[in-house]
Amino acid sequence: MTLEEKIMAEMKEAMKAKNEAALRGLRAIKAEIIKAKTEPGANGQLSEETAAKMLQKMVKQRRDSLEIFQQQNRDDLAAKEQEEIALIEQFLPKQLTEDELREALKIIIAEAGASSVADLGKVMGVATKKLAGQADGKAISALVKSLLS
Repeated sequence: MTLEEKIMAEMKEAMKAKNEAALRGLRAIKAEIIKAKTEPGANGQLSEETAAKMLQKMVKQRRDSLEIFQQQNRDDLAAKEQEEIALIEQFLPKQLTEDELREALKIIIAEAGASSVADLGKVMGVATKKLAGQADGKAISALVKSLLS
């Protein structure tokens, strides 16, 4: 079952249950899917990798908004962002724990032959491809820097 089919099935359930919060989040995901499928070169298809990147981007956008809303004491808007984050994360692959991420990065660093922070770009290129959808880019970058220094 593709991501789009899962979203459509969830939307039907949310409509039947009159769950406005879930429906709002699902509609946002569906809009992004349609946008991704109509990108030049997509040929109306959405690969698993592209879908994972898209969902991660959506979560990151909502986390950024959540942070701003919390700073401005807008609890009503912050709650909506948290609901959407929780909903979107249901469709993402399982996220790696910090320990799992650290071990995976140690292996990648060894394979790349990296020894200093100067090799950061080489390691990041491999790490972001291998760990796509399983970890946040900021977390990967921070851990790589600490492991190489």
